[in-house]
Amino acid sequence: MARHTVADMRAAHAAGGHFAAATAWDRPTAEFAEAAGIQFLLVGDSLAQVALGHESTVRVGMSEMLHHTAAVVRSTSSALVIGDMPFLSYVDVPTAAENAARFIRDAGAGAVKLEGGVSVAPIVAALVRSGVPVIGHIGFTPQSSLNESKPRAKGRLPEAAAALLEDAIALQEAGASAIVIELVPQELATAITSRLKIPTIGIGAGAGCTAQIQVLPDLLGLLGATPPRHAGRIANLRDEAIAALTTWRENVESGAFPTAAQGIAGDATLIAALDELPR
Repeated sequence: MARHTVADMRAAHAAGGHFAAATAWDRPTAEFAEAAGIQFLLVGDSLAQVALGHESTVRVGMSEMLHHTAAVVRSTSSALVIGDMPFLSYVDVPTAAENAARFIRDAGAGAVKLEGGVSVAPIVAALVRSGVPVIGHIGFTPQSSLNESKPRAKGRLPEAAAALLEDAIALQEAGASAIVIELVPQELATAITSRLKIPTIGIGAGAGCTAQIQVLPDLLGLLGATPPRHAGRIANLRDEAIAALTTWRENVESGAFPTAAQGIAGDATLIAALDELPR
């Protein structure tokens, strides 16, 4: 089965449709998402927190990102897998080109994502010229989180809104296939989307974007932390898993597990021979 590509994103946008995207970082998360019909999977650097226990996305580098991207590629058959270029992996064109090539060639990704607008447009243009599909990312950019006490919405003031539109247009002109818009007022995200010819992928940016993306544990309630308001949690799998494991532990402690059904039965010859074993 052929994998989806960034062309499918553009086709959905051109047809006036919406599409869903989600993060994934290993076989279970990738299988869940693809089985649910989600065609676009981002191996986000958010795996630093949700999979590896770090406090910030900047704690992962290329080795971790390639490792997890390859796992998601191996675990899917049709999804477009997008590798999130980590902190300081695209500081200039040569560095970005080398690292993007590793995502595409070594990990099997179908596109890469990087943060920034006007400032990274020359890097985006160089990658696109070399044949690498690129997804942009504007608004709140997690790799800049060391400069802030907590995630904050961007583009609340007119000047900041104009700067974000300038960023989006610069990315489009550089050849980006789509742009993630994170934590901006929904009216601004809608206005930016209406002025672009490429899809926008919203996260905490309202319903006016072409697509929506969320971090899987936030959606499914996999972790104990309170999810962001924009996630719209649709399940609480953490509580279900804890309850199930508690039942199993209690069954072990009481002797109810394992039963004969979980064991391997020996044949009559083996059972007879057991009495002859030394004591």
